[in-house]
Amino acid sequence: MRRRRCCWNTTSLAGGGWSGARGVSPATRPTCILSAQCRFLNSLGTIFSFISKDVVTKLQIMDQLRSGPQQEHYSSLQAMVAYEVGNQLVDLERRSRHPDSGCRTVLRLHRALRWLQLFLEGVRTSPEDTRTSVLCTDSYNASLATYHPWIIRRAVTVAFCALPTRKVFLESMNVGSSEQAVEMLDEALPFIERVYNISQKLYAEHALLDLP
Repeated sequence: MRRRRCCWNTTSLAGGGWSGARGVSPATRPTCILSAQCRFLNSLGTIFSFISKDVVTKLQIMDQLRSGPQQEHYSSLQAMVAYEVGNQLVDLERRSRHPDSGCRTVLRLHRALRWLQLFLEGVRTSPEDTRTSVLCTDSYNASLATYHPWIIRRAVTVAFCALPTRKVFLESMNVGSSEQAVEMLDEALPFIERVYNISQKLYAEHALLDLP
C-alpha cells in the first residue's frame, strides 16, 4: 500500500506536531497511526480485510476534505470539530444530510483504532500459548462489535478462528523474532493510546461519541 503523508496536528490538546509511525512523538497524527494500522492489517491477510478496507475508504474521505474548498478547517481534529459542529454539518441523530462528515468519518476510524489497541495489548501481555483468536474476539466484542449488525459480528468472529498462534502472529509483523515484536509493541502502544485518548476526550466534550 502506498504510504500516506502525515496530515493532522493536535497542538491545542497535545503540544508539538504530529509525526509518522514507530518512534513518533507522543503527539501523533491520527491519520498516520491509522495508515500504519491499515498497512499492518493488510500484512495479516484477508482475515482483517473487512477492517482495513473500511479504514482505506475513510482515509480517502478525509483526504478529500483536506484538499477541498474548506481545507483550512481540516488542519486539525479540533478545527474540524469546531467547524462542522458550529455550522451544523454533523448528523447528530440520524445519518441523513451529512453521511460523510469529517466528524463521523474520524469517529469510525477512532473505533477501529480502539479495536487494534485492545488486540495488540492483549497480544503483547498474554502468555505464549494464548490463542490469538480469543484475544481478537474479545477485543472486537469490546469495541467494534457494538456498532456492527449481527451478520457481520458472526462472520468476523468465525474468521478470527483462522488466526495463527501467538508466536506465528508476532513473527508475521515482520520486525524479527516474536520477542522483538513484543518489544516493538512496548514502544508503539503508548502512542496509539495517546492518539485514542486525545480523540476520545475531544469527541466526549462535544457529545459526538454516538454519531449515527
